[in-house]
Formats: sequence, structure tokens, C-alpha cells
Amino acid sequence: MSRRLRVAAYAVCVRDGRILLARWVARDGIKRWTLPGGGMDHGEDPVDTVLREVAEETGYLAEVTALLGIDSMRERQPRKLSGDVDFHGLRVVYEGEITGGELRPETDGSTDLAAWHELTAVPELERVALVDIGLALWRQRPPAGTTRACHGNG
Repeated sequence: MSRRLRVAAYAVCVRDGRILLARWVARDGIKRWTLPGGGMDHGEDPVDTVLREVAEETGYLAEVTALLGIDSMRERQPRKLSGDVDFHGLRVVYEGEITGGELRPETDGSTDLAAWHELTAVPELERVALVDIGLALWRQRPPAGTTRACHGNG
């Protein structure tokens, strides 16, 4: 089985009880809300990645105000022609503050809409798990930068 590592950076931007989300369009056409962010280019700093992605997906300029944590996920992804892939996603999650720009949807990208949502309405949204992970990191501010329980040294 082939292996693939993807490193990405995302922003949790909360203002006046609302969170900024982008609507991701999967390859199968299903749409779910996600944190603005995305894959890091080779040689790119993760802070530069998240600022670029926020601008691309939402139209806003932002600044990073805190590193909230890192989420690591792994899953087997089926591929029709090349066999399954052992996928490992490493997601750097920052707190971001909007500093300028105007809200607009991304053009020719993986998202089709950006919007502010009341924090109380998030549980009702069709969303990816990363939204809940990002909000947990934002609310809890865990010292180790993860909401996962510590499993020892190994």
C-alpha cells in the first residue's frame, strides 16, 4: 500500500460569537463546511500557508494570533486504479484575526462559499470533523496542543 503525507494549516477565526467557515466541495460533489485553510506548498512556512489560504478561500486578510495545536489523522483511502493509500494528514491549527479585505467566495478552488456562522449554530451544519477539532482547540487551549488523551511515551 502506498503512503501519502499531507501537511496543511487552518485558521479558527471567531468574531462577535461567529466563526468564519468555507464550504468545501468534495470530489463526489458533497458540500461540507470547513475551517479556511489548506495544503502547505513545499518550502512554505505554515503561517504563510494559513494566511494565503484564508485570503484565497474567503477574500479576507488575516493575522495569526496564536498556535492552537496540531491535529494528526490517518485513514485508508481507496483508489480505483492504484490501490489503497495509507493517508496521514497533519493539520496545523491557528487562531486568526481578520484585519482587512472583503468576504467573497473562492474562484476555481476547492471551496465555493465563505460565511460567518453563529457558534451556537455550528452543531447543525453539515461540516467536516476539523471544524469541531478546531473549536475544541480554540476553547480548551490545551498545553500540549492536542485534544487527544496522552497515551504515554510510545
